[in-house]
This record gives sequence, C-alpha cells and structure tokens, in this order.
Amino acid sequence: MKSDVDLRDAENMARVKEIRQVFIEYGQKASFVTPELAAIPETTMKQFIAEEPKLEIYKMGLMDVYRMKMHTLSELEEAVMAKTGMITGTANSTFSVFSNAEMPRVKASIDGEEKELTPANFSMARSSANRELRQEVTKSYWDNYLNYEGTFGEMLNGQVKVNVFRAKARNYDSALEAAIKPNNIPVEAYKSLVKNINDNLGTFHRYLELKKRMLGVEQLMYSDIYAPTVKGVELKYNYEEAQELILKSLKPLGKDYIEVVDHAFNNRWIDVYPTAGKRSGAYSNGGAYDVHPYILMNYTGQYNEVSTLTHELGHTMHSYYSNKTQPFATADYATFVAEVASTFNEVLLNDMMQKKLKDDDMRLSLLMSMLDGFKGTLFRQTQFAEFELAIHEAAEKGTPLTGKVLTQMYGDITRKYYGHDKGVCTVEDNVAVEWAAIPHFYMNFYVYQYSTSFVASQALAAKVLDGDKEAKKRYIEFISSGGFRLSN
Repeated sequence: MKSDVDLRDAENMARVKEIRQVFIEYGQKASFVTPELAAIPETTMKQFIAEEPKLEIYKMGLMDVYRMKMHTLSELEEAVMAKTGMITGTANSTFSVFSNAEMPRVKASIDGEEKELTPANFSMARSSANRELRQEVTKSYWDNYLNYEGTFGEMLNGQVKVNVFRAKARNYDSALEAAIKPNNIPVEAYKSLVKNINDNLGTFHRYLELKKRMLGVEQLMYSDIYAPTVKGVELKYNYEEAQELILKSLKPLGKDYIEVVDHAFNNRWIDVYPTAGKRSGAYSNGGAYDVHPYILMNYTGQYNEVSTLTHELGHTMHSYYSNKTQPFATADYATFVAEVASTFNEVLLNDMMQKKLKDDDMRLSLLMSMLDGFKGTLFRQTQFAEFELAIHEAAEKGTPLTGKVLTQMYGDITRKYYGHDKGVCTVEDNVAVEWAAIPHFYMNFYVYQYSTSFVASQALAAKVLDGDKEAKKRYIEFISSGGFRLSN
C-alpha cells in the first residue's frame, strides 16, 4: 500500500508488481483445485462435511463450487485463465499511475494563490462559496481531462474488454452476471435498482430545485452542486476536531468499538493528508488477516471529509471485528454488504451533528450536507451503475468504446439524472468527460453496492439510535461475522 502514498516511487511500484506476480503464479499452480472439487458429487461432499467437523468452516466455499459449477472450466482451461492475471490488471494500474501522478495539471487562482488543480484542490475549489471560482475551476479541470479523452478511453475500454472476456470464457450471459453472481446476487437486483431510481428522479429534481432556491441562482449549474447552500456558513473541521466528532458520534456502538477507533487514530492506521503523487480518494484495506486495517485519506478539512473518514472507519471496524472473531476461512465478507458498515457510521455522525449544532444556519447547512449525502450515495452511485452497465452492454454488442463514445454516453445519462432538458440543472458540456476521473469504473460493477448498502444501513442505524440494545448487539454480531452467516 505504500505505493499509493506516492505513485511516482518506482521502487514501491516494482514491489507491487512483484507481489502480484507471486499471486498470479500461485493461481496457476492452484488452478487444478476447483475442477477436481467440482468432479466430486455434491452428495458426497455434503457427507464429507457432516463426517468431518473441521470442514464446517469451509462449507460456504465448498458449496459455492457446485453453485458455480457451470462456470468452472477444465483444469487446463483454468490454468490458462490464471495466466491471464499477468495482463488483466494493466488498464487499472495504468489509470492509477497516469491520473494520480503523471497527468499534467492546469493551474487556477484559489484563495489568492496559484495552485495546481489536483483532485484534492479541485474538490475544495468546487465547493467554494465563490460562484465564479466554481465555474472557472470546473471548466479548467474538465477541459484538461478532455485533452486526454482518447487516452482515458483506451484505458477504460481495456478494462471493459477484460470483464467481457472473462464473462464469455466462463459461460456467463453477460459481464454483469459474471460480476455479481459469485456473491449470489441476481442480475434483476442490479437492474431493479437502476429502474427504481430512474422512476424516482422527480425526488432528486426536488432536491436540485431546493439547492437552486437556497443558492439564489437563476439557473442551477452542475458546477453549483457542491457549493455551500447557507451563505456565510461553511462546515470545516481540522483533523483533531474531526477525530473528536467521530468518537462522540460512535458512542451508541459501545466502549469497545470506540476504543478501537481511538487506537486507530493514535497508532498511525491512517495516512491522512493529500501529498504530491498520492492516490486520490479514500479507502480502507483490511485484507491482511493478522494485521490491523489501514486507511488512505486525502483530508482537506471540509465536513464531507469528516463524513468520508468515519465512512472508511466503518470499513476498518468491519474488517477488524471479522478478522478478530472469525477464522481465516470465514473472515472475508461479501462485497454486497461491505458498504453497510461504512454508511452506518455516516448516519451516526449526521445524527450527532444535528443534535450538537444549535445555530439555525449551521443546522440548515448540515441538513443540506445530509441531503448531499443522499444525492452522492443513492442517486450519483446509481448513475454510475447505469453508465457501467451501458458501456458493458455496448461492448458486448460490438460497439467500439472510444473516449468520445464514452463521453457521449456518460453525458446523456448525467443530463437525464440532473434534469438538464427539463431546465432543472444545466450540465456543462465538458462535465460529460467526468467518467475519466472515476476509479470505481475499474472495479467491475462495484458501485451499485453503495446504493443498496445505504438503504440497509439507514434502517439498521435507526434502530440503534432509538436505543434498541438488541439492535446494537445484532449489528456488532453482523460486522463480526465475516462470511460465516453466508456459510450457514
């Protein structure tokens, strides 16, 4: 993970490639296992599990062999598929290095200082109360991406081709099915999410109309979306204040939970601030079973960054409790539930902040920030999911995914969501290249889970906040269960 702190560091990048090669070679050597297991009759396997207690923790994995049998290839074919690991990650790694470290940046005057428009600086500038600055940086930032539209198009096209190839090679009907069936999620669930959000875009447009009214603008622009809506009020907190707010907000989850979070703050589990060459965004990695999780942040002091920090801590605590409680075989949890713990923490933070703030303008600003969270997690992520589905379906039909094609598709979907043709929110032309800056499009149908998990976490958190002790107990059991519940 050190390579993400500075993607320009060739030595760390070399170490990443080296360890990836180790996993690829291991995959090749172990490729015979699944075909041999699949050759054992299912009734015989169930008998083995019943007779040998030590097999119980492997039950989910063993039964999945039969659920996924039609997608399991011969031993030789599995060995070939394992070898493709040497090239299938190229698009993602190229995107990461280029977009975070080597892509030339334009400059803009921010707070009286000439600064490069890095992702972190752009994030701060587009949320400025100064509308001229928002419009200037939005134009400059996305115009710069348009200069490399073709390059980004080749990268994303390469990733989509990998996903389509894997799906066809394993006898799936589509890349979507190949991505979500391993987690036992039906294709209909994904498409139902997209349809239901589309059916309720009127609610999203009401939010945008409210934003327009509060900003006092004649026409709402996409460059206004991140602007503070209460004049003279900006919710900003330094990192120490953020830690204090988060710890207070997590009190409903009990002393043990809070102590681990406090330990994470004080023992360098988190790389906090943006630096040159650092990977943009934020993540929590709990993949090392017997090592504590690590968090990468790009903390800038805005309230949404406090929310991002507690979001990533939700992932960290999910990994921490699962790794601590479960044996290695059942410690890993399905990605379908991964975003429940993260968005759960966000709900607790927002609830605490509502009660803490007494000033009406501050509370109104917070309420709009919460609505912004609904926008970002429910509507925006579903917008991403719809785009991801559209580009894969286009590739499966043989449509060449050039940068211009991707920009046209993303622009059409974005204008639909923001009510561009209805006069709700004008989406500037160059915003259509926003797809080029989204790393999640290299994660193979991941983003829809933000939306589905968000809905689940709202319901769970409501019970905990109501003081339901059994609900709190069940929630801690949930984040401690890893994949155990799925295996039983």
